[in-house]
Amino acid sequence: MALSHLSSSSRSSTLLKPLTTSYFLRRPISTDSTLLTIETSVPFTSHQCEAPSRAVETSPKELLSFFRDMALMRRMEIAADSLYKAKLVRGFCHLYDGQEAVCIGMEAAITKKDAIITAYRDHCTFLGRGGTLLQVFSELMGRKDGCSRGKGGSMHFYKKDANFYGGHGIVGAQVPLGCGLAFAQKYSKDEAVTFALYGDGAANQGQLFEALNISALWDLPAILVCENNHYGMGTAEWRAAKSPAYYKRGDYVPGLKVDGMDALAVKQACKFAKEHALKNGPIILEMDTYRYHGHSMSDPGSTYRTRDEITGVRQERDPIERIRKLILSHDLATEKELKDIEKEMRKQVDDAIAQAKESSMPDPSELFTNVYVKGYGVEVIILSFYRLIFILFLPDICYH
Repeated sequence: MALSHLSSSSRSSTLLKPLTTSYFLRRPISTDSTLLTIETSVPFTSHQCEAPSRAVETSPKELLSFFRDMALMRRMEIAADSLYKAKLVRGFCHLYDGQEAVCIGMEAAITKKDAIITAYRDHCTFLGRGGTLLQVFSELMGRKDGCSRGKGGSMHFYKKDANFYGGHGIVGAQVPLGCGLAFAQKYSKDEAVTFALYGDGAANQGQLFEALNISALWDLPAILVCENNHYGMGTAEWRAAKSPAYYKRGDYVPGLKVDGMDALAVKQACKFAKEHALKNGPIILEMDTYRYHGHSMSDPGSTYRTRDEITGVRQERDPIERIRKLILSHDLATEKELKDIEKEMRKQVDDAIAQAKESSMPDPSELFTNVYVKGYGVEVIILSFYRLIFILFLPDICYH
């Protein structure tokens, strides 16, 4: 079956559209409604629960969408790397290439009614929630067309209308916030869940266990997702954790270890976790994944691991290549058609960057907006507090 390419006149309009696959198809796929059953790459490993089936139902349309979306995310992150090196992106920047299957599989199992909150590696998660390339690159470059109006930067993407409550720069701090979102969902009887994502580097923090404890006490629909890329900032998990079996860390909370490089396995696990959380309360998912870049742009990523290791993961476990092989083995597209999709993704990213560069910077007056809730007197209280500090300590400061 053939896949078409976007005309030049329609390319710019797609920059403002969320992820979708429909416009790639020149004609309906004859087997579009046919379900395929595909076995996950490795078995699930469970703790205090029955593991879901390895047989995952999917469709040609879904597999093609997985390929397209992950190819777009990969190209977007590679472009972000180049923009950072060109000093068009400032501050911190943490890239997600290699981990795309977690975001893609999770979105395939849930709805936008469900909430997601994550750490600072958040570009692809935002795109998966329906964000646009223009918003991504504008935010990265501090432009007002960004998802946080150019004031959040790489670490603070946000999309409230899709229940994406952002990237957070304080390691592990998003987990208690995510459990709070789950509390609100249960209180409001929303029949929705919250996925709180964190890395293996944050897995030893006390706030995570405190939040998990109260979530278990109150049976909150919270799903704690440890994206275990095995190195934290740059320390191997075995050097940082006495027990690196993060899916067991909840002790009294069920857990599941998942191949986070297999989008279909992630989809199956997240579907299972959502059903469990709505009925029984919290559960932990450990996604066994891998990042190709360093922890951040200041980390070459090769001082604590070998280049051969990175190359080996790319060759054996890359999430995009896995989907490519599935598509080819089921004759859903040709190799050329898949390469054409990747070329089109590159063109969309290039067009979005060009458009983002034309976006203006936020007005300086915006610096003091979106800081405090208006109408509750918070601004007055904070200003009064600082005035008090100034009056009390200014004499001492001047004296010394």
